[in-house]
Amino acid sequence: MCWWVIALVPAVVLGCRYFYSMRVIHGYLKQAMSRDMRDIEGFYRKSSDSCLWVAVLEDKVVGLVAAVGQQRSSGAVELQRMSVDRRFRRCGVGVALGLKVLDFAAAHGYSTVVLGTTAYTPAAHHLYQRLGFRCVGVTNGYVTPGAGWSLMERIFYKVRHHYYSLDVQNC
Repeated sequence: MCWWVIALVPAVVLGCRYFYSMRVIHGYLKQAMSRDMRDIEGFYRKSSDSCLWVAVLEDKVVGLVAAVGQQRSSGAVELQRMSVDRRFRRCGVGVALGLKVLDFAAAHGYSTVVLGTTAYTPAAHHLYQRLGFRCVGVTNGYVTPGAGWSLMERIFYKVRHHYYSLDVQNC
């Protein structure tokens, strides 16, 4: 009888982690679809302080990145939505997309480019550092936008959120 408990407890824990992680991820996607991703062209074209770039190789979309201007008083633009297809990573796509955001920031008179990421892969962090970003803070137990505040979500879905910043004038 005891072996059932030993086998059942890890299965229940893994099942709960999967269920609540999927709930958080779906909440994030729902929130993203209610903002900029619902009307990509309208969102990024309605303001001269925002832009979205898509990387295309051999007629395939292999990556994208967005720049969203923060309040002009802060002088910052935020790098968002950085994503590169796994098959095209380490081919320079991420660097090219990041440089587009830096060029955009310089051309529009921003003093700083900021970003926040929950990326688990060291390669993503190395990319940002290679572009000149420096980590200015880390939040453990970060609550992803769109996630609920339920105890189970906080127990089974914990992420570290890294904040990066780059001074455009010294770039």
